[in-house]
Parts: sequence; structure tokens; C-alpha cells
Amino acid sequence: QVQLVESGGGLVQAGGSLRLSCAASGRTFRGYVMGWFRQAPGKEREFVARIIWSGAITYYVDSVKGRFTISRDSAKNTLYLQMDSLKPEDTAVYYCYCATGAGVTYWGQGTQVTVSS
Repeated sequence: QVQLVESGGGLVQAGGSLRLSCAASGRTFRGYVMGWFRQAPGKEREFVARIIWSGAITYYVDSVKGRFTISRDSAKNTLYLQMDSLKPEDTAVYYCYCATGAGVTYWGQGTQVTVSS
């Protein structure tokens, strides 16, 4: 069983920054893929970024490239999403996930990010 707990969301003005954290526990994460999705009101959940835990290979949706940076701290079992140059359209609930590669995906409870114009 994997537990994921997000934190770091909040209200920020356009152009500002936030760093989301996802504390993971329950097992080792070597070889797993972890990342972030987001869901805005009235919209489907959207992929944002992912990282291969062991190799730190990253991938981003085009709309956040150059503004968001995903990273992980293996010693702390924590995933991060540094969000810079935030835009109102980044407003959403952000969810951390962990995909084990065995058809099982775990999700966090979500953290709200609100960007005011």
C-alpha cells in the first residue's frame, strides 16, 4: 500500500510561484513513475508532469514546459512540483500519483492551487 499526501497549494497572484510537495510512504519507489495531474472546475483531470523515480527522467505537458519543474528527493521519499510564472488557467486541484507498473496507480487527496489575475 502506498500513501501520498500533498501540500503546498494556496492562493497566488499571476506571475507568482508555488511549490507543491507529495510525501510518499509505504514502500520503496525505485522504478516507479510518479507525477502530477490537475483538475479544474468543470474539466477532466489533466496530466501535468511525471518523473521516473530511479532515473529522474521527466516529462511535461506542453502548457507547463519552461514554467514547472518536477523533482524528487529519494532520501525523503518526497515528490515536488515547482510552479513558476503561474497563470490563472493553472487554477486547479493538483493530485500526486504513483504508478507501480503492475496496473496499480495510487493517488493523493489533492491540493488546491488558485491563481488570481
